[in-house]
Amino acid sequence: MEKALITHNKHWKKPYDGLYQRSVYLKLIDLISLKQIQVLKGIRRSGKTTLFRLLINHLSETVDPRSILYVNLDDPYFSDLYNSSKSLYSLLELSEKVTGIPVQYLFLDEVQNVDAWEKFVKAIYDNEVVKKIFVTGSNSSLLEGEYAKLLSGRYIETEIHAPTFSEVLNVRGIKSRFELIDRKAEALRLVDEMMEFGSFFEVLDAQEHKRDIILSYYDTIVFKDCIANNNLRDAKTFKEVAHFMITNSASLYSYTSVSKALGVNDGTVKEYIHVLEDSYICQEIKQYAFSLKEQIRSKKKVYINDNGFLSQTSFKFSQNYGQTFENLVYTEFNKRGYEVYFHNKDFECDFICKKGEQLLAVQVCYELTPQNRPREFSGLEKLKLKTGRKLLVTYNQSEGVADGVEVIAFWDLFSEEITS
Repeated sequence: MEKALITHNKHWKKPYDGLYQRSVYLKLIDLISLKQIQVLKGIRRSGKTTLFRLLINHLSETVDPRSILYVNLDDPYFSDLYNSSKSLYSLLELSEKVTGIPVQYLFLDEVQNVDAWEKFVKAIYDNEVVKKIFVTGSNSSLLEGEYAKLLSGRYIETEIHAPTFSEVLNVRGIKSRFELIDRKAEALRLVDEMMEFGSFFEVLDAQEHKRDIILSYYDTIVFKDCIANNNLRDAKTFKEVAHFMITNSASLYSYTSVSKALGVNDGTVKEYIHVLEDSYICQEIKQYAFSLKEQIRSKKKVYINDNGFLSQTSFKFSQNYGQTFENLVYTEFNKRGYEVYFHNKDFECDFICKKGEQLLAVQVCYELTPQNRPREFSGLEKLKLKTGRKLLVTYNQSEGVADGVEVIAFWDLFSEEITS
């Protein structure tokens, strides 16, 4: 285990390099001085480990790097620790034995693999064994279990998503409005790429075998975060439900309609969709309504949290640009912290996006034509909600504001922060 610990902690010798900056990084830097446990949650491969390494590099500028311990609990080397959180103490002892320096900053990656990990974290937090604790998990319910209540008031939670369009532009060297306009063709190729392969950095960087990488991510999430973590006995049915929901993303459904289509109990359908949400594969969105009862009773839609899973795992005979583009727009609003709803009462509006007091109405149309123009404008024009902006998001058409509706291209809207 000593060798594994040394392998995991390369920063003991030198800082990590080749890391992509993330917009959330500065926020996490501001939180370092707080005593509270820093929890990062998000889908696998979204960049949680990279953020850990960025934070470790930052800390190493002012403290001895050997006082920083990082452990990836997905590594089979540490599987003997999974059944008892007490065994995590051995990592602190072993680190001090190897380095000769007590651990001051503890980074635990994929902590959900350890039973009752919350007990260990609470104990070393309350007893001030280390200065700061950082943990990551790949399930949204990481802090909702029986033992998670022990940490109440002791942690700050941050959700990590796959990179946004603007973050990927930044990595590609497009860092200003001038560069965006000057390299617009490149930006559009990036939109095409994200529609088909999503926005995981490893996938976008790959010169070939992009689909193979995406499928390996998907299989890991399905088997580890969904089936194994939830002790699902009927893996075959779960995978059928997952495939059905991904293929039919952006379509209205009820648990009853899915259950009839697949011949599965509607309670099981509801449970499996929750599992898919918990692992961050997808998100179920509801009808926008002031009545919670109406939201619950209305039909729902599912959107996929990364377009790679939609384009590379769903059943299709040909490319459905409308579906994949609409899903891409959803992911960008979701990554920016909006609560996303839809409106489908008397008329349709694709998204109602809410953040604090800010409310946006959004219609998505890959290509606006004379034939579909009346229909696309209609939902936004009929909407009586008081919204800051009414946006009609296209692939590459912009017309400014007409009759209260702003037609704007995806690359233009999502290259910067969205204002009301």
